[in-house]
Amino acid sequence: MQRLARRFLYVALAITGVLAIGTAGFMLIEGYSFFDALYTSLLTMTTVGYGDNLHRAGRIFNSFLLVVGVTSILVAIGAMTQTIIEVEFGELLGKRRNKRMIEKLENHFILCGYGRVGRGAASELQQAGVPFVVVDIDHDRVEKAITAGMLAVVADSTRDETLRGVGIARARGLVCALATDADNLFVMLTAKYLNPGIYVATRAAEEGAEEKMRRAGADAVFAPYAITGHRLAQALLRPHVVQFLDFTTQAAGLNVVIEQVRVSAQCDLVSKSIRELQIGRQFGVIVLAIHKGDGGMLFNPPADTSIGAGDYLIVMGQPDRLRTLEGILAR
Repeated sequence: MQRLARRFLYVALAITGVLAIGTAGFMLIEGYSFFDALYTSLLTMTTVGYGDNLHRAGRIFNSFLLVVGVTSILVAIGAMTQTIIEVEFGELLGKRRNKRMIEKLENHFILCGYGRVGRGAASELQQAGVPFVVVDIDHDRVEKAITAGMLAVVADSTRDETLRGVGIARARGLVCALATDADNLFVMLTAKYLNPGIYVATRAAEEGAEEKMRRAGADAVFAPYAITGHRLAQALLRPHVVQFLDFTTQAAGLNVVIEQVRVSAQCDLVSKSIRELQIGRQFGVIVLAIHKGDGGMLFNPPADTSIGAGDYLIVMGQPDRLRTLEGILAR
């Protein structure tokens, strides 16, 4: 849209400049009034024609104005036509390309809403390198997402056909980051109906909405204002703990992250203990906790704790070593 406005501005400036030169020329050469000079310039530039009562010098200037003016008008018409065609066909081709890319998505994430919360979630998903698509009803927000290199569509997230169009049946997770709790709840219920196994994370703006979201089937609910207040207080009471969490969750100046690694049922290391695996010595990774397959969470597990199929190891270490460990446990 900025390119379109800039091109129209250049065209308008060119025509205005030629018209101004013609008006000034007729006023100086023929002694016309401002209105007569402007009128004569318009007639010349548009090739309408008029009674020729000009002097020799006026005719010479008028010939120059005729060539320059007509050329400017033709260039302006061509530029505007080209711009309109580019915009129309560009949007059409862009929509078709997005549709093809969305149809190829598998095990992806859907992000509904690209406001302040949605932009933060999208940035994190983009940094993680996972496939996802942004859905927002605001055209400007979608343009910002596309400019940032994301796959995005302009649509109403609360409509069933919108969620079907972005592959809700094949999606792995859904982020509800719309402005109101009612819209987030509506999207969440629709998503759970279309894909009962999808993992849904949603925001809750109003007090008391968090519990309602969970009862409605949300897997994770976050209240941005409550979380912000909690972190502000923690920054005062336990600043070093907050700094450590920022380092490990945001990679702020430290090449260490916290990740979850799933133990596959086909892995040869199932039923072995942490001591036998020698995760710390072999991979340089620290096991912080184990999320057991039955839903229990074991913090700071002892060395003789055995891992089972379907367990998630909550580990901390360098990203490349975590990927190596993940590849081994997924075999």
